[in-house]
Amino acid sequence: MSLRIAPRIQEALAKGLPLVALESTLITHGLPQPRNLETAAELEETVREAGAVPATVAILAGELVVGASSEELERLAHGEPQKASLWNLAALLAQGANAGTTVATTLYTAAAAGITVFATGGIGGVHPQPFDESADLMALSRYPVLTVCAGPKSILLTGATLERLETLGVPVVGYRSQRLAGFHVRETEHALPASFDDARGIAEAFQLHRQLGLSGGMLVSNPVSEGLGQDELDSYRAAAQSEAQEAQISGRELTPFLLARLAELSSARTVDVNLRLLRENVALAARVAQEIARPIPRGAHHE
Repeated sequence: MSLRIAPRIQEALAKGLPLVALESTLITHGLPQPRNLETAAELEETVREAGAVPATVAILAGELVVGASSEELERLAHGEPQKASLWNLAALLAQGANAGTTVATTLYTAAAAGITVFATGGIGGVHPQPFDESADLMALSRYPVLTVCAGPKSILLTGATLERLETLGVPVVGYRSQRLAGFHVRETEHALPASFDDARGIAEAFQLHRQLGLSGGMLVSNPVSEGLGQDELDSYRAAAQSEAQEAQISGRELTPFLLARLAELSSARTVDVNLRLLRENVALAARVAQEIARPIPRGAHHE
């Protein structure tokens, strides 16, 4: 298997240090240059400041790299890198391609490397178009990794996504919230089965999930501290979806088109919210990783 783990990540794994996996589609497809690389560096530093080791995952020259260096990420950002999901991963590796890793591919790679915590912005899910579901959902049910996110991306059907996660057996827990996070908005109307007020409680639940022999990972819903209003987002989303229909944009081109239009229609406010929730998610993931890295006595939960 074409998996290369950076020496600093190997050392952290050997010492049992807390690690947080990070994806790289933010660099290749999420933000324009130079903001993409600046944000990637900022997120890694946020993980370090919170007491964990960042491990950004990427595909470089047909190798799955865990813990890509700043020089490697800069190389990834140039040219025309592709987007790696599970359905095209083997082909990209065989072609010697450069690619950013999605949630699904980062989960697969983190699990293969032995990393149990991953932080992202928003997960993929169920789209309004029939039969269009993200590979992220199956990956969440398949790989034993805890994922911290701000809910499904705003262009998705949040209720249907939550139902699919339940069907797939993926436990979804809230962080200081009883409702599913709404990515660009703080919360949706969908109630969650469980919520925790601190990182220790989340870590204990995840450890029990694994001890029980349940398959797959756990999803932590972390609402952004300051988001858009629901009515405002709904108006932007309706306009973007109408434009996509008129232009007959569908399939893999639809998600990037809609997210780009949301940014334009909101005068980049959705981008500001996205950056805020990314910082908050990686900080929470680092605290959870610290708790997982040490034995947790059953009982009181405190930050």
